[in-house]
Amino acid sequence: MGHPPAIAPHSTIPLTGATVPASAFPSASAATAATASIAGTEVHLLPDRALWWPAGRTLFVADVHLGKTDTFRARGLPVPSGTTRDNLARLSALVAAQGAQRLVVLGDFLHAAEAQSPAVLASLAAWRAAHAALEVVLVRGNHDSHAGDPPAELGIAIVDEPWPLGPFACCHHPQRHAALHGLAGHVHPAMVLRGTGRDALRLPCFVVEAGRATDAGFTLLPAFGEFTGGQTMAPAAGRRFFAVGGGRVWAVPGTVCEASRRA
Repeated sequence: MGHPPAIAPHSTIPLTGATVPASAFPSASAATAATASIAGTEVHLLPDRALWWPAGRTLFVADVHLGKTDTFRARGLPVPSGTTRDNLARLSALVAAQGAQRLVVLGDFLHAAEAQSPAVLASLAAWRAAHAALEVVLVRGNHDSHAGDPPAELGIAIVDEPWPLGPFACCHHPQRHAALHGLAGHVHPAMVLRGTGRDALRLPCFVVEAGRATDAGFTLLPAFGEFTGGQTMAPAAGRRFFAVGGGRVWAVPGTVCEASRRA
């Protein structure tokens, strides 16, 4: 599929920190997923840090970072194993639960060149064989450039950003486009909830940026991979936060800024 017409040059997204009161936590009866309307269509923001687009039967994830612990161990860092297996099992559960026909990975599928180890590739091949009918598209991210494309026999379509799909511009890096709503990763967005005293909790989140006169806005997905850090984002005009925690996703208003950084 070719690039959409009238793609505007992307603009830099300011990122710092956000803090909200702990009273913004959902009640025990709250739904597990949050439903949002973006780009004129309904999407579901899932507690497993994925976005489900029912009209397109498409599941979106970002920053899976398969093989990250293998990479660290190959470089002499003593970290536990098993994250690749766990991440693939979570993907399988999501595909089955939603009845997805297409999976779009918004960049950073493999962590580094060392991730293309026999063990990681064997796990990935077994996962792909179990989902042979599933269309899988990888939008290249910065880690994919270093890791190299997955083996062709896995049947994963590899595309560059922005890749148009329905009302969306599928990207890895956050960017604004004239006609399509961007879906992106890369940032590993997070936010801080503060309670009374010094209680604080840092959570991954979805971030929905409203469109402006010159663009259609964009949505940031939290990192899907288990062994990843996060960057706390600041509140801003037209920016909506959806926190992820306790098996739920809920809308939270950002109020107070604090500095933070991606781990």
